[in-house]
Amino acid sequence: MSITPPRTTPSPYTEIAELSPFELKSRLADLARGHERTSTRALLDAGRGNPNWISVTPRDAFFVLGQFAMSECRRTWSEGDLAGKPRRGGIGERFAAFAAAHRDLPGVTLLERVLELGTRKLGLTRDEWLYELVDGIAGDNYPEPDQMLPRIERLARLFIAREMCDDAVDPDKLRIFATEGATAAICYIFDSLVANRLLRPGDRIAMGVPIFAPYLEIPRLPRFNFDVVEIRASSHDAAGHHTWQYPPEELDKLRDPSIRAFFLVNPSNPPSVAMADDSRRRLVEVVRRDRPDLMILTDDVYCTFVDGFRSLLAELPRQTLGVYSLSKHFGVTGWRLGLIILYEDNVFDDRLRHLSADVQREVATRYSVISQHPEQLAFIDRLVADSRLVALHHTAGLSTPQQVQLALFLAFALMPEGQRYKQQVQDICRRRMRLLYEGLGLDTPQLPLGADYYTEFDLEEWARLHYGAEFAAYLTEHHHPLEVIFRLAEEDAIICLPGGGFDAPQWSLRVSLANLDDDAYPRIGQALRRILDGYVSEWRKNGG
Repeated sequence: MSITPPRTTPSPYTEIAELSPFELKSRLADLARGHERTSTRALLDAGRGNPNWISVTPRDAFFVLGQFAMSECRRTWSEGDLAGKPRRGGIGERFAAFAAAHRDLPGVTLLERVLELGTRKLGLTRDEWLYELVDGIAGDNYPEPDQMLPRIERLARLFIAREMCDDAVDPDKLRIFATEGATAAICYIFDSLVANRLLRPGDRIAMGVPIFAPYLEIPRLPRFNFDVVEIRASSHDAAGHHTWQYPPEELDKLRDPSIRAFFLVNPSNPPSVAMADDSRRRLVEVVRRDRPDLMILTDDVYCTFVDGFRSLLAELPRQTLGVYSLSKHFGVTGWRLGLIILYEDNVFDDRLRHLSADVQREVATRYSVISQHPEQLAFIDRLVADSRLVALHHTAGLSTPQQVQLALFLAFALMPEGQRYKQQVQDICRRRMRLLYEGLGLDTPQLPLGADYYTEFDLEEWARLHYGAEFAAYLTEHHHPLEVIFRLAEEDAIICLPGGGFDAPQWSLRVSLANLDDDAYPRIGQALRRILDGYVSEWRKNGG
């Protein structure tokens, strides 16, 4: 993951080249703020993945539901600032009266449609569905069960089956654990895999690269110290452009039985491209023929930005543990809403059953305080317990108000209005991609499976394709990969992240297309083009 220094001269960037791209970002921010103070140009932080849009209607519904919930609490018991717990009996009729009296409030219509979805699609009675939402938003009880509120879980299953699996799995066969964003999900999974001896320190795992930097950094921690095999998305099209797909020979590395698990982000981060059909078919063939025991973790946070997306959960449900975060699509990074998804019949439970008797007994003692038969606990139940160091298992689970907001987002996404919203956010990213490359004076990359949430611009590829191998060699021998991003920060108050920190090509940089206004992207493209043209002029002055 480190960035290679230039071959001919020492570089001032060598010492900081080992930093995580997110740690390096603070250095760039200092430079950019310095330029901002001495110029008329505002800082543009294209290093952030936080979108600058929000899904507003489900938020409206949340706050309206909160008003109704407080009226229900006061109905039970009201003494000034003190109220009681909501009660179920007749709650549906009372909400109908509330909705009729507050028809003008934003969010009322969506709430009514969410209740209808619960009765029509989930087979719930109106009172039981509404009561779970009202009691949940009041936040007056621990999450029960701690994995996820049961009716909200049923809704989440529908969403996962539709948006991640193209309706190729039975939603009733999915089990879902609601977490504090994908960040918590990733941490819980790594910890539980080791706690349950499904992975041991020093084990060999595979990583689909480029990938979100923490997936590269976590395995190097002393508590894990995994031996990482890279599965590189190194394919190119006929013109020599990156397609960010895994060639067959890379996926074939997974036939090695010493590789115990495969981690990938799909669509990828930073290239922001989904796995193609032929790559998925190759992976399915590898697993079914040679590696039915392979554990796969797929982080599909950007899936809604690709039309017709199909997760590995749909292709290899037994082998695949899924992670999804609502943060990007709905603009809710501050809410911390994530999901861990596991098929009921899965290889993780199989591996637990095939541990040696001594190891099973050793692992079982970890969970003996929460179960009389800890050896029978499913892996997802162990995940929940491990999220609170087992002893605090009784207080595990995502807060119930967070789960209610999550439910409103997912219900909205399943409706025609939610599909229109999905098209809107896709259009935003595609428009900004086009504006960036117009500023660069280049054609927009043609990536049919591109999410366009980020773009990964490879300077070495650009140099080779536009000016030839001689110029590309000159650029890499006389300059450092970090030089461009530091110049963007210092000279133009623009922050981008280095691709090398994500195990992308060393001379690439990541631009977020989600977090800045449209007019920022031509400026970023023009600033980058000015730097690139300067390198060409320098090369020509030196005889190029």
